[in-house]
Amino acid sequence: MDVQEQRVVPLAAAVPEDVADAGVAPPADRVEALVAAGRPMLVTLVPDDPGSPEPDAGLLAAAAVYAWLGVRTLRVPETQEAAVRQVVDMVASIRGTRPPALTRRGLA
Repeated sequence: MDVQEQRVVPLAAAVPEDVADAGVAPPADRVEALVAAGRPMLVTLVPDDPGSPEPDAGLLAAAAVYAWLGVRTLRVPETQEAAVRQVVDMVASIRGTRPPALTRRGLA
């Protein structure tokens, strides 16, 4: 299992030194090419309604796609951090890069 820490940071956070900034919601093919080059990537996501405390469905969907492509750091508004963290953890569990937080055995 390839374990790579994926981080969710607030918009005010600076770009870490070891990470390349892909910008705000870049096209998926560009991100895929940058990740293939081997550098850890950061993508910034901004919701359609920045003032809303509710999770933005479009932002969560984009976070899932970027996490699947291998982006290691997502920069999002503080109101969206918890929801994006759940999405990133879910994607990592599906990809097999992180064990699930809880497993249940279904009995028929």
